[in-house]
Amino acid sequence: MARYTGPKIRQSRKFGEAFTKKAEKYLAKRNYRPGQHGQNPQRISEFGVQLREKQKAKVIYGLLERQFRRYYEIASKKVGATGDSLLQLLELRLDNIVFRLGMAQTRPQARQIVSHGFIEVNGKKVNIPSYEVKVGDEIKIREIKQKSQYVKNQVPTLAAAKVAEWLSLDPKSFSGKVLSKPTREQLATTLNTQLIVEYYSR
Repeated sequence: MARYTGPKIRQSRKFGEAFTKKAEKYLAKRNYRPGQHGQNPQRISEFGVQLREKQKAKVIYGLLERQFRRYYEIASKKVGATGDSLLQLLELRLDNIVFRLGMAQTRPQARQIVSHGFIEVNGKKVNIPSYEVKVGDEIKIREIKQKSQYVKNQVPTLAAAKVAEWLSLDPKSFSGKVLSKPTREQLATTLNTQLIVEYYSR
């Protein structure tokens, strides 16, 4: 199965949640599912609700089923609530951290600049979007890339970025750090991870 590369607005309408800033405007006008039957009431089974939540999480973090299931299996072996562990694993992906720090405007964009060698972790180039960032790691735009037009365009965004309390950002040096593992309260996510756990626990 290939990664979804279609319209993000269609995905936003499907799940009733804006995944991009552009989608916010569309949802204000068309707050219903895409397609000719989109405005008709939809009856969803308990299994369907669980599946829908899992699919939404995959869209948000840009993962395929095999990748997502692997994260769930790792989370299920950790001490504590599986749903919280799953969220932490997803949030500590390098592409997500780059997005959270404001070095990219979307997660797909963050994945792209990581793949293109823009990012280093603790002074070493890392071009794997799924790389697991640890507490205390420093994430930085490589010096050789700081003169690129992309980074120059990101300067105002970085300067105005307000990062979560589990992260720190130094816009002048194009770097940030992971101060701690994020808690559910710090993420303020709309995902119901309990439904995801129930889906995989069938």
